[in-house]
Amino acid sequence: MIYRSDDQKTYNDLMASAQHNWGTVKKIGELMLNVGKYFLGLPYIANTLETGGEETLVINLREFDCFTFVENVVVLARQIREGKVTFEEYGAALEKIRYRKGALKGYPSRLHYFSDWLRDNKEKGIVKDVTAEIGGKPILKEINFMTTHRADYPGLDDDQAYRKMGAVEKSLSGRTMYHIPKAELKQSENAIIEDGDIIAAATSIEGLDVSHVGLAVSVRGRVHLLHASEAVKKVVISDDTLYLYLSKHKTMTGIMIGRVG
Repeated sequence: MIYRSDDQKTYNDLMASAQHNWGTVKKIGELMLNVGKYFLGLPYIANTLETGGEETLVINLREFDCFTFVENVVVLARQIREGKVTFEEYGAALEKIRYRKGALKGYPSRLHYFSDWLRDNKEKGIVKDVTAEIGGKPILKEINFMTTHRADYPGLDDDQAYRKMGAVEKSLSGRTMYHIPKAELKQSENAIIEDGDIIAAATSIEGLDVSHVGLAVSVRGRVHLLHASEAVKKVVISDDTLYLYLSKHKTMTGIMIGRVG
């Protein structure tokens, strides 16, 4: 594992706060929002997992991109609920959620694409993709963004890793994904989305499945996004409702919804 002493301190402080303040909270969605709000104001930093060397489990509770924010919140909320409070248990749980079949076996074993993350963590019994059952529409899309932008991913400098990532993308391209078109959310978002749901923005960007992720949070009776925002450069609750947020981002075509069990 790679981490700093202040990552471990943040973890210990969070667990102490959880024990003191959230001991009676039973719903996982509420726990996730408590954890997510604990990180409000921390900086957004892109590519926090890209070390440039051999793939290693990176622990960073000081700064987040949108993906690492969500997966850390899921892990930490589950740790709190299950009473697994040691830093070593947290590291093991983070590896389980971040890597294919729960095992770190090089750069391509990381779940880089969020639809792949959802599917793999569904198989682990951690997150359920509820998009299809609540009215999501099927989509088939060729996934190849990483290998067609190889220079942007230092982990793909290695030819073997590049070939393995290509095989992963080919597998993803053969799967049907589901999304709820953003136009449908104007009337239905409150009926289908629960507090603490994982919201993944499907995208029209060629070769890519999802361009942003966050957590659903109710604000004055409307769904907003608790997320690590690239635009604001920190963890925030969006000023805009989810529908308006998506409407302002033309390449965001709709959402996938993950629900932690």
